Amino acid sequence: MKILKEYKYDFTEIIHGYNNRSLKINLSDMKIESKQISEEMKQKFVGGKGFGLRYLWDAVTPETKWNSPENEIVISSGPVGGITQYPGSGKSIVVTLTPLNDTPMDSNVGGHFGPLLKFSGWDALELQGKADKEVIVYIDGNEGIIKIMESNIETIDSHILSEELTEMFAKDETDKRNYSIVSTGSAARYSNVAMLNFTFYDVKRKKVRLKQAGRGGIGRVFNDKGIKALVIKYEGVKSDLNNPANISKINRAGIRFHKEMNRYDDEQNGMRKIGTANIVEVMNDYDLLPTHNFKFGSHKDIAKIESKVFIEKYITQNIYDGCWHGCSMSCAKAADDFKIKTGPYAGHKVIVDGPEYENAAALGSNIGVFCPETILELNFYCDTYGIDTISFGTMVAFAMECYENKVFTKEDTGLDLSFGNIDSALELIHQIADGRGFGKIVGMGIKFMKKYFIENFDADPKFMFDIGMEQKGLEFSEYMPKESLAQQGGYGLTNKGPQHDEAWLIFMDMVNNQIPTFEDKAEALHYFPMFRTWFGLVGLCKLPWNDVTPHSNKYSKEPAKMPEHVQNYVDIYNGVTGKNVKIDDMIEESERVYNFQRIFNIRMGYGKRTNDKIPYRSMGPVTIEEYLSREDRYDKQLKEIVGYNLTNKSTEEKMAVLREYRESQYEKLTDAVYKRRGWSKDGVPTIEKLKELGMDLPELVDIVSRHL
Repeated sequence: MKILKEYKYDFTEIIHGYNNRSLKINLSDMKIESKQISEEMKQKFVGGKGFGLRYLWDAVTPETKWNSPENEIVISSGPVGGITQYPGSGKSIVVTLTPLNDTPMDSNVGGHFGPLLKFSGWDALELQGKADKEVIVYIDGNEGIIKIMESNIETIDSHILSEELTEMFAKDETDKRNYSIVSTGSAARYSNVAMLNFTFYDVKRKKVRLKQAGRGGIGRVFNDKGIKALVIKYEGVKSDLNNPANISKINRAGIRFHKEMNRYDDEQNGMRKIGTANIVEVMNDYDLLPTHNFKFGSHKDIAKIESKVFIEKYITQNIYDGCWHGCSMSCAKAADDFKIKTGPYAGHKVIVDGPEYENAAALGSNIGVFCPETILELNFYCDTYGIDTISFGTMVAFAMECYENKVFTKEDTGLDLSFGNIDSALELIHQIADGRGFGKIVGMGIKFMKKYFIENFDADPKFMFDIGMEQKGLEFSEYMPKESLAQQGGYGLTNKGPQHDEAWLIFMDMVNNQIPTFEDKAEALHYFPMFRTWFGLVGLCKLPWNDVTPHSNKYSKEPAKMPEHVQNYVDIYNGVTGKNVKIDDMIEESERVYNFQRIFNIRMGYGKRTNDKIPYRSMGPVTIEEYLSREDRYDKQLKEIVGYNLTNKSTEEKMAVLREYRESQYEKLTDAVYKRRGWSKDGVPTIEKLKELGMDLPELVDIVSRHL
């Protein structure tokens, strides 16, 4: 490949988790530069998501759109990222302005790219500008060379492209483990929900594996910038590359956790057997599994797609499935030699990464599909085409409900989009990837579809809002929040939209009734989003925190917080960085970045109370069918909680009263959460809060002063 630009750099030793420099590449003028990272930057933004948001803020203006040249994609791990002693330390965060609404979007991802980027000498990678020809960016972390090369590769889709690039650059089979590729797929040319694939080489299978930065359309931005792929090489990963301040603290925490995984995983969640899909039947049992566009929370055919089906028939067992070195949770499961039946890869035997729980729910129950092989095929095509699985399932479910309500017909779309129509679901995914037919509309996301259906099919705007499961442009992830006010807040009162990586409070709230008052819920909606944000600052996966439970947890006053594991994280963080933080300090670090992101949203035209409203489907029953499916429950609530006399009342009358009550509850919760977070009634961080956090930076004070 023709080299368009080459840049050589000197190595510097990582000090306590930091290189203290970042790499910026502008593809418009092919400028490559090294930027120093100040102590203030580390103190206020830590790393990972924090670095990404800070760099993006500096790059854009309030007028910048997702496809403006100045928009950036920023990839960063964090000071803890890359350690090999504790599970889940291979995460990195990708930040950009999303095509869904031109506001900041962050998406976490596993694989090897983030750690290898750090070990190659860089705490973050900024990609800006647009190449006038398709390029591959290559970083050799051993030689200290960066190359921008003109791509001569025709392959588009990730599962083949990543294999070709690994073969092309690696000198032999052993060398393949030293490479990681970032790419998207053919859908990124057309779809607003296109994502990025990050690879790691599976040395036992001798295959390239994919992990996804799924949320928010980052793959669309990647493609728009003319990037074919990022390729990184680093040989020599070992346990002390972060040059930690106290490696014994890290080692002890890792030993404690590895023993717990070995002792408890089989009897608890079975992460080493099935990964996150272990909860499919659990969600169904508690009426929390999104079914038919979140109308229902369970289905009679759940046995066809419950976890044991995938364990017994599809998911390869007894193979190490960690997506970074040292991860004993080993939850990156895969189905080997799965034969594809449709589309351009029909007849191919492929490896399918998953299904994760979100994929099983989105590609299964939410669209009415209870066929495990269809779920796996959709999972494979979402990955290789570069389509977010969560958004795909929620988008298709919305389109199917519109079809069943005669918003449009088969004559309009060429497809029978009834719930459970497997052929149509598969056809849609191929159409999205090709930018053709009705798939071109669906692939733009629910926010776009709602407007399109109103303008072109005379759809009822109120009905579109009620059943369109998106907020801030982002499609809901796959948990049914109707009966959990706290989870409604966990989805709606977020910075980026309804994604479960901020707060998953359903069991605390609905099942265990641990947070009964508004104040209790507000406290949970402060602590858990801040604690989970912290994982994205330092380079950690959240799963080892709460997907295995230590023996001591049953004696804890706050078992949902997993205090023993939290202490592990304190020890790891201090062990790497040499700091002496306590739990409250970790929360404060997250608050700084969280409030920064909130103000960033306001700067870009979002981020206030009106943007925190959620579709009514996420609060209660929109249709008569929906109400009647839980009639006893709803009638009891109206009678005992609302004090409503049900005598001679029609279903429509009961639904109206229930809606008024539930919407008022969400507004009261919003007030309580804003107060706890130190925000105004309109959701704007106050100057007092910024001063308390040491974030009263002039640029932030200027924005909030104009909105308070």
